[in-house]
Amino acid sequence: MTFKPILLGVVALALVACNGVDPNSPLGKRQALFKQMLKTSEDLGGMLRGRLGFDEQRFAAGAARLDELSRQPWQHFPQVREEDSSARDELWQRQERFRQLAGDLEQSTAALVAATAVRPLEPKALAPHVQRVEDACEACHREFRAY
Repeated sequence: MTFKPILLGVVALALVACNGVDPNSPLGKRQALFKQMLKTSEDLGGMLRGRLGFDEQRFAAGAARLDELSRQPWQHFPQVREEDSSARDELWQRQERFRQLAGDLEQSTAALVAATAVRPLEPKALAPHVQRVEDACEACHREFRAY
């Protein structure tokens, strides 16, 4: 039967696609949260930049979701460096700075949520808040992510 070799190929591709990271490991949990944050942020930015249609309710819900997600990954960073982490060693050496940047992200997503309380939502008024969130992500990546 050819079913078995096909199944083995699919499993092998799935492992390669997932980089073999255990989804229940701290690294796997962080990666999943960061991917959700990226998708949510891209949708918000897409609505503001015209790639997606602007929908007030969807935007406000996305902002709230991003705020919720922004508070979760930090608990999944262990005190010592993991072998497969794409973070620089500095992350573990400069924990206080890392926590500060994480806090900056949390503050920027909270400010975005607060901005969605003023109705009707105006994309021009929301754009600086989304930019602040994007800048907070980028600041942490510049300092601590190994590309």
